[in-house]
Amino acid sequence: MHSIYNFVAYLIDLIFQLVALFIRDPKAKFLRFVKGQQGLIKHIVAGERATGDDRPTMWVHASSLGEYNVAKPIVRQLHDSGRWRIVLTVFSPSGLDYLKRYRHNVDAVYALPLDKPWNVRRFLDAVRPERAVFIISEYWVNYLHELGKREIPTYLISANITERAPFMHWYGWLWRSKLKTYSHFFVLNEMSQKRLEKLGFTNVTVTGDPLFDNARKVARTPYENPVIERFVDGRDVFIAGSIHDKQDLDMVATVANRHQDTRFIFVPHEISPENILRIKKRLLCQAHRYSHCTAETDFSKTQVLIIDFMGALASIYRFARWAYVGGGFTPYLHSIIEATAYGLPVAYGPRIERKPTAQELAELGVGRIVENAEQLDDWFAELKHNQKRLDTISRTAKDYMHRHEGATEAIVATISAHEG
Repeated sequence: MHSIYNFVAYLIDLIFQLVALFIRDPKAKFLRFVKGQQGLIKHIVAGERATGDDRPTMWVHASSLGEYNVAKPIVRQLHDSGRWRIVLTVFSPSGLDYLKRYRHNVDAVYALPLDKPWNVRRFLDAVRPERAVFIISEYWVNYLHELGKREIPTYLISANITERAPFMHWYGWLWRSKLKTYSHFFVLNEMSQKRLEKLGFTNVTVTGDPLFDNARKVARTPYENPVIERFVDGRDVFIAGSIHDKQDLDMVATVANRHQDTRFIFVPHEISPENILRIKKRLLCQAHRYSHCTAETDFSKTQVLIIDFMGALASIYRFARWAYVGGGFTPYLHSIIEATAYGLPVAYGPRIERKPTAQELAELGVGRIVENAEQLDDWFAELKHNQKRLDTISRTAKDYMHRHEGATEAIVATISAHEG
């Protein structure tokens, strides 16, 4: 089975290279991914040789910028201790671009080489990690195999173990065998713990999500943005964060078109000019791109501000009264915790299987699962002028956030001491 996995990994790499030959747009995400893999190992080897840092290396892997936000408070504490050199890898090209520019508390940032045996061995030879940390749902067979072979303590953080995971099924024995590499699992809830125990793993701790710690810290940190402040100008604002796909866009655009007395901030997940144009075409009102505005822009006739830069959504939620979070029509609902940290009512799509927080917030009345524009509009209309209800939601949301703080310290203590 492992041989078949490796054959498929090499085959996929070959297909990627061939498909990339026919892509003409140099900004296409897929092409950027393939180009980023070319010469990557040599780049990593050269980068690691050039470092004069003799501290032990902590390797942290986060698939994308969203996953890195979970890791951020952990990375911050590890970096502040002065004990560790932090090497971060990401899979997403857009996440990589952002983190290379703003690599706070990280000593090196690389794309993750594809999970092929030769790549894995050369990567680990170059980075020489003394600890490896994976975020949420990373089950790379060859990386786990080689980390286990080298007896490198390895941790899975913020894991939500569902019945959809490959190792929960009869055909997933290869993945199940590699789970033995993990020195410790830090999971989001007791159900995840029970599923791992069913597979024979007792090295499991229910710590909750470090994203709570990060979101609370961001919410407490002052943030000024003259352009957004001028646009808001004391008004109540609806933020549509991480607009992920056509379904997200159709829903929030419909609500914006129906409520032209309310200002909206759209924060798309993809900020290409083509996607920004697609958003503007769905709107009946005047909309401005953030990058085309200044602190002196006249927003008197503008209903929608489109944010076309990355990395500040968690801070921008402070300007909102209501929020919608995208990605809920895929398995990858984006962070609703970032909005909840400000006490906002938050709506999102129905695919919440990877986000237990989404179900908990819905049960508390802070969150609302919506499946179409009519349901989103009904939810917004219900809350729009209901100050008493908004105040209740705000108190409930902030109390929920307070109860879930503290995962970071527990995780850092374990991985630093290696109490596997």
